[in-house]
Amino acid sequence: MNQLDFQGRHAVVTGGATGLGYAIAQRLIASGGTVTLWDRDEVSAQRAATALGNGTAAVAVNVADHDSVQAAVKATRGMAPTVDALVNSAGITGPNTRVWDYPVQAWRDVMDVNVNGLFHCCREVVPLMRAQGWGRIVNIASVAGKDGNPNASAYSASKAAVIALTKSLGKELADTGVRVNCVTPAAVKTAIFDQMSAEHIQFMLAKIPMGRFGTPEEVAAMVAWLCTDDCSFSTGAVFDLSGGRSTY
Repeated sequence: MNQLDFQGRHAVVTGGATGLGYAIAQRLIASGGTVTLWDRDEVSAQRAATALGNGTAAVAVNVADHDSVQAAVKATRGMAPTVDALVNSAGITGPNTRVWDYPVQAWRDVMDVNVNGLFHCCREVVPLMRAQGWGRIVNIASVAGKDGNPNASAYSASKAAVIALTKSLGKELADTGVRVNCVTPAAVKTAIFDQMSAEHIQFMLAKIPMGRFGTPEEVAAMVAWLCTDDCSFSTGAVFDLSGGRSTY
């Protein structure tokens, strides 16, 4: 593992109890930082915080609920002096079906978590970062947001929105010490696969030139670097993690 410098910094990782969020928290801790896990599953978040150790805290939050995010910010600030990095990892896939069959409520649920939830978190944390003159925001998008996966319209559309929001916010904060970037993984084998059909999983694998899925540790390595001082001249940028599937 290459050494990254996140020494003395504090990060909030949404969806941090499992999957990519958990791996990212591990890497930030290994890089010298501390982490507060935000997750709607309070029991899993507390269990994850205990496993991670190093003073890791957990806060129960539903990112789709603005009031809940505001309460989470308040609770986090009561435990940590700063929020130096925000990693927006919370997300859901929604069902795998065609647009004309897509359940309306399921579409709303995906947008509420993946888009509105990310907006709520950025909206509440950015003022803290602006006030302290430094911050890093990393949004977890997806290659689906670039390419548009069939039978995953809500997920694809939501991740395209994440990419666009990242570009907008990055430009708005470009003259400050806050950097905003996103990563676009291809499929990474985590518990989120449980929300997908076997056919859709195989479709995603067939699109990856490397012939394998990514690992949470590979995503965590790039995200952790984007949270450090070394990421100083990139903002509003999209970093590929797709095994060669999408290189633009």
